[in-house]
Amino acid sequence: MSFVPNQQLSLFNSFHFLSERKQRMLENSWAKAFSDHIFLNIDEYIFAPLFSENTNSRPNAPINVIVGALILKELTGMTDDEIVESMEFDFRFQFALHTISFEQQPISDRSFSRFRSRCAAYEVTTGIDLIHQCIKSLSKYIAEYMKLDGTIKRMDSMMIESNIIRMGRLELLYTCLSNLVNDIKQDGIYTLPEKFDHYHDSNDRNKVVYHDKETSTAEKIQKVIDDAAELLQIAEDEYSENRDYQLLLRAITEQTRPDPDDVSRRIPKGKGDSMDSSVLQNPSDPDATFRSKAGKDHRGYAVNIVETVDENGSVISDYHTD
Repeated sequence: MSFVPNQQLSLFNSFHFLSERKQRMLENSWAKAFSDHIFLNIDEYIFAPLFSENTNSRPNAPINVIVGALILKELTGMTDDEIVESMEFDFRFQFALHTISFEQQPISDRSFSRFRSRCAAYEVTTGIDLIHQCIKSLSKYIAEYMKLDGTIKRMDSMMIESNIIRMGRLELLYTCLSNLVNDIKQDGIYTLPEKFDHYHDSNDRNKVVYHDKETSTAEKIQKVIDDAAELLQIAEDEYSENRDYQLLLRAITEQTRPDPDDVSRRIPKGKGDSMDSSVLQNPSDPDATFRSKAGKDHRGYAVNIVETVDENGSVISDYHTD
């Protein structure tokens, strides 16, 4: 897919079929301010590295429409599907994103997911967050529109929840162990001892974690730890670079310590053992951390915000996610 900037920026030809009343209402709505001060200042060329240089390949969906729609999505609290529906049926969204004259709206819900995936892959490869660059550049134009002085900055922070379930120690260790067993079974490089077979059963986790009332939680945790330590040794040569191997090793390292009576064996950490906020919360999102703010527990990410502030209001001028 090749990069092609969106050339359809003028709204002049898009107004001819609207009544004067509708034109006046649009001019006085939030869509006019968004169109003039946000949409027109979205720099599409920032995102050019995400696409092929081969101009003969299929062109991309309009980047400024995608970015603008994502901003509106956050401002309104909509889902991907809801913002796509709004673009189809609401003139204000079409006016704000300069898509009134399109016979069909140029994006779908998959446009968002594909765009996010490209941005994430690019950041992993280069360390450059293109969305951050874009939003930071837009804050300058918003501050000018709001006539903010710009000399006063304020720091703040907020939490972003990760879309993961809360896992106790048993479920976390079991899931990491089961994931690695499944990898090994699927690859078929070698046969595991029969003791690991039940970890390959999709119904076994619920049996072990929730339905087995006869065995104490402490016993179940210790069995999983013992099995995990054994599997890590068995699979080290072939799977040390495997993602699930590394997550299991991380979970065991973070959640357990050597047994003082038998240093070859590991046991669960106790309350007196150090475990910071960066410990693995769920293997589905290894980067999510645990934090407590304002009396509430959060599993996700901390966002540090820089705001430009004066008597006319405030605007976020920069941010950093941990």
